[in-house]
Amino acid sequence: MPKEKEVQSLSEVTVRFAGDSGDGMQLTGSQFSDTTALMGNDLSTLPDYPAEIRAPIGTVYGVSGFQLHFSSTDIHTPGDRPDVLVAMNPAAVKKNLSELKPGATIIVNTDAFDRKNLQLAKYETNPLEDDSYEGFEVFPVPIASLTAKALEGSSLSPKEVSRCKNFFALGLMYWLFDRPLDQTLNWIQRKFSKTPEFVDANTKALTAGYNYGENTEIFNTRYSIEPAKLPKGTYRSISGNEATALGFLAASVKSGLPLFLGSYPITPATEILQYLSNYKNFGVKTVQAEDEIAGITSAIGASFAGNLAITTTSGPGLALKTEAIGLALMTELPLVIIDVQRGGPSTGLPTKTEQADLLQAIYGRNGEAPVAVLAASTPSDCFTMAMEASKLAIKYMSPVILLTDGYLANGSEPWKIPHVNELPEIPVKFRTEKEGFAPYLRDENLSRPWAKPGTPGLEHRIGGLEKANISGTVSYDPDNHDLMINLRAQKVKNMVNDIPDLTVDGDMEGELLVLGWGGTLGAIKEAVIKARQAGYNVSQAHLKYLNPLPKNTEYVLKGFKNVLLPEINLGQLAKILRSEFLIPIKQLNIMRGLPFRVSDIEDKIKEILGGKNND
Repeated sequence: MPKEKEVQSLSEVTVRFAGDSGDGMQLTGSQFSDTTALMGNDLSTLPDYPAEIRAPIGTVYGVSGFQLHFSSTDIHTPGDRPDVLVAMNPAAVKKNLSELKPGATIIVNTDAFDRKNLQLAKYETNPLEDDSYEGFEVFPVPIASLTAKALEGSSLSPKEVSRCKNFFALGLMYWLFDRPLDQTLNWIQRKFSKTPEFVDANTKALTAGYNYGENTEIFNTRYSIEPAKLPKGTYRSISGNEATALGFLAASVKSGLPLFLGSYPITPATEILQYLSNYKNFGVKTVQAEDEIAGITSAIGASFAGNLAITTTSGPGLALKTEAIGLALMTELPLVIIDVQRGGPSTGLPTKTEQADLLQAIYGRNGEAPVAVLAASTPSDCFTMAMEASKLAIKYMSPVILLTDGYLANGSEPWKIPHVNELPEIPVKFRTEKEGFAPYLRDENLSRPWAKPGTPGLEHRIGGLEKANISGTVSYDPDNHDLMINLRAQKVKNMVNDIPDLTVDGDMEGELLVLGWGGTLGAIKEAVIKARQAGYNVSQAHLKYLNPLPKNTEYVLKGFKNVLLPEINLGQLAKILRSEFLIPIKQLNIMRGLPFRVSDIEDKIKEILGGKNND
């Protein structure tokens, strides 16, 4: 009989699964996340894919990772440094070793530490046999051979048996952190219902991993994390891309408009197209276009025909859509362009995150072509901001750019599902009256009428050439051009009347305000909390509306002696705020293709404030 294991209670843990792309680390991490969400823990995830589609097997560059931070309290980031690393090969350890906390637990698949894999990972000697991993608690587990032993007699090929080793590792982690197997067992049944041999093999591998933790003598402790105390409601785990898709679906329902997505697949935005293609029963139409230009121009056509029209892309695709965004601006049609930002320039780091498309979104078009720019701040906030972007585009008959990023798109968190009655209405008014109609008449918002093609008596011309005010005919008149440029610019400025004021967490004036935008919210929030716990008086504000900025932005910023702005770029919003308000913004710019570490921001706060705390 194995001796009873000690159960240690923890408030939070950060776990990272890592291995080759074919090792199933994303699936393993997703299953662990889903089970953890069902247990009521607050969580945040960070999938980390190789930048190459067919990254070299066994190399550091080919490592795929999935990080999960879960807790019995409210959390905001996927964690700075992992407490536990599950590594399926030597390269996975080598890539992640410097990221681990001192004394972290490393569970390694010793079967992969053969001569070939050690050479691919650039190890001269076996690190399990020297002092390479000194300072960490290393648990050597022959995961591959134990999986093969558990599946003896299976009809699967040796290669198929090897693919089950991620479920063995998952079962071991379920045991280590006192998680039930039920959710994953049910998922296996559903996923492989047409192949009973896969159901049997994966079930056995998962169970064998769990039992190994229970019965082996190398693990003396397992860990328990109590459920988090979240507001009452129905929750589900959601990624940013799925939240974006559902936000536009909700906007379609609340506006009564059919939803049209014209898009060309591009990492990391493609999943939005995939998610929305599943909602044909809601009248959603999705078109996978042959290129970026076809994607956006098909959406412009759909908007002209009376649809809620959207197009999705990432930074390189946004550049290709530039002229067509100008066309949507000139025709004054509602359109939402979603840019899921990734590492650049050029092809850059397609699977990594960045915030470097802000200047492109605000200024990156020929001529004077202002558009509204919004940014989501968390994976679940992508839902809210998708609805906000739709509402502004429709009300002001104008294109709107919604910025998310690779971290938000692929990361996930618990989302409290709103009741449909809690969602705002999105009023839509199509012009139907023939009397007094002109295509560029303007209401109090400077929005022109939305007239569907085929409406009797409302025929009108659209296109990229300059329009005469009111009549909409082609005009080369210099004074008319000046007038139309200013009208279109003013229309975007008028959106400020529908934008909430910038709110401040903390004092409204003082020594330091930490300002952010987009996906930096979680890291900034936790850094500010830790700085306050250390006795520093620091406030926080976060911008989700970037063009136009909230009315009170200047008032808020000028209430503080110092404004710190962390950005995953070289200071793009800092540049805009300096030119707009003449405020000396302090920058923190780190571009690693990953979210900010909380410690990076916390250290910068303390550097600025020095000894100015409340002690």
